[in-house]
Amino acid sequence: MKELKYLNKYLLKYKWHLILGLVFVIISNVFQIIPAQMVRHSIDLVVDNIRVYRAFDNSAAQENFFKIFAGGILLYAILILVMALLRGVFLYFVRQTLIVMSRLVEYDLKNEVFEHYQTLPLSFYRRNNTGDLMNRISEDVGRVRMYLGPSIMYGMQLITLFVMLIPVMFAISAKLTWYALIPLPLLSISIFYVNNIIEYRSEQIQKSQSRLSTFVQEAFSGIRVLKSFTREKESVQNFTTETDEYKHQSLKLTRVQSLFFPLIMGLIGLSTILTVYAGSVEVINGSLTFGNIAEFIIYVNLLTWPVASLGWTTSLVQRAEASQKRINEFLKTKTDIISEKNLNHELTGKVEFDKVSFTYPDTGIQALKDVSFSILPGQSLAIIGTTGSGKSTVSSLISRLYDVTSGEVRIDDIPIKHFDLLSLRSQTGIVPQDVFLFSDTIYNNIAFGLLNPEESKVMQAAKDADVYANIMAFPQGFGTRIGERGITLSGGQKQRVSIARAVAREPKILILDDALSAVDTKTENTILNSMKKIMQGRTSIIISHRVSSAKLANKIIVLHEGKIVEEGTHERLLAHNGTYRELYDKQMQIDEVVE
Repeated sequence: MKELKYLNKYLLKYKWHLILGLVFVIISNVFQIIPAQMVRHSIDLVVDNIRVYRAFDNSAAQENFFKIFAGGILLYAILILVMALLRGVFLYFVRQTLIVMSRLVEYDLKNEVFEHYQTLPLSFYRRNNTGDLMNRISEDVGRVRMYLGPSIMYGMQLITLFVMLIPVMFAISAKLTWYALIPLPLLSISIFYVNNIIEYRSEQIQKSQSRLSTFVQEAFSGIRVLKSFTREKESVQNFTTETDEYKHQSLKLTRVQSLFFPLIMGLIGLSTILTVYAGSVEVINGSLTFGNIAEFIIYVNLLTWPVASLGWTTSLVQRAEASQKRINEFLKTKTDIISEKNLNHELTGKVEFDKVSFTYPDTGIQALKDVSFSILPGQSLAIIGTTGSGKSTVSSLISRLYDVTSGEVRIDDIPIKHFDLLSLRSQTGIVPQDVFLFSDTIYNNIAFGLLNPEESKVMQAAKDADVYANIMAFPQGFGTRIGERGITLSGGQKQRVSIARAVAREPKILILDDALSAVDTKTENTILNSMKKIMQGRTSIIISHRVSSAKLANKIIVLHEGKIVEEGTHERLLAHNGTYRELYDKQMQIDEVVE
């Protein structure tokens, strides 16, 4: 239970729900116990007075006696009915307090986990897969809610009912009480083990369902490849294999579930038989009445479900603790990307790398080695290099998605660690290499970085990114929904919408991280020419493996295996006949072949 202690702060927050729930549980139990006593009195009333009634046979007194006798029985029946209705009302209040409390805690916990996710660094997301993160905020939180709701509710019912009912039963007959209670621990233990088997097989079904869903998702996402390689038949065969496994696991679960209720009913029947047997002996001996036997049978049935639920709730608590442990692991993970001075500073745009080296913490790969360069406010820098040369790492360090391993990054001559993260990133516009668009309208995607979106800014950003004409060609224009990850747009259109999104926020530092890789050379030149005026007055960093993207830059650096091997202007580097010239010649030849 130590992992579940984390939830105590929520139980304290919703303490009145918990307290009222306990009160309502106690009251509902009272309205369970009293009717059993009324049943005893009514049966004893019948047994004790039936001989008197027969003694007045064929006399006028018999009719009067019957009216009084029937009136008493009717009174007991009405009282039992009223008690049942009152119990139903208070059970409703129990669920409206305890189950509602569990839903409120679930809401708070999900928000806490998601908010914590937002604070964690990029390295955290490289170490953990998306499916696992989603399970912690959905599946694991859901299991915790089952502990906070049904487990606590049934636990309260069991404890309070035992405290209230067992003394009453022992006061009537200790021997009969022991006979009634003997099968109940066996019932609880049996249900615990059967429920564990059900849970295990349910998890196997979930895993099979997950594999099946993943297979179907990949099949639909890759339908073009499937059809191109005529693999439809094999795909159907693989799907059949997965569905056969799912069917097999489902049938195994069904076989176990089919034992669940017969087991409960069998053990309840055993308890009832023992109660009737022991009670009959006591009635013969004259120490108990027929009403006591009926009363005890009702008590046994009252105890059956709370005791049976003990095994179920124990399993729920075990699962909740395992889930809360997984949640706690993430909640205890703290970001190391924190501001040292929380400096809110309006940037002018000077960027400086001073002997910067960086090794990715999750892979141990050294991406940058002793890199130094500087960009003055309003200037532009092109970083050219082949795949794996460390270009994108520069972008991550400027926006402080990572901290340098050694050396220092400064902006406006201030160490980047001194800046407030929100202030720094709000003044930086990044077009990432891996374009991500949300399943929303094109307008909302472009306006994503704006606190107060203005239509004129969104339209101008689209024009600057040379995507305005494409957008207006759609039937719904900027209101077009682009589907998951922008699937309805071409690769070039997605990249240009991503550029427009970065430009719309009018950043002081603009970073294009291989943002033109999905467009042809002609479109690239059109976009770059459109961006000349955008780049004026702001620091711009163009990261690319294409030499053609470096034309607009005031300065170019060439990275190779994390080191700067060349630095200078386009003309100077061409004249140097080094790595830059070699890349330039190769790409010019490729362009000529394509043309």
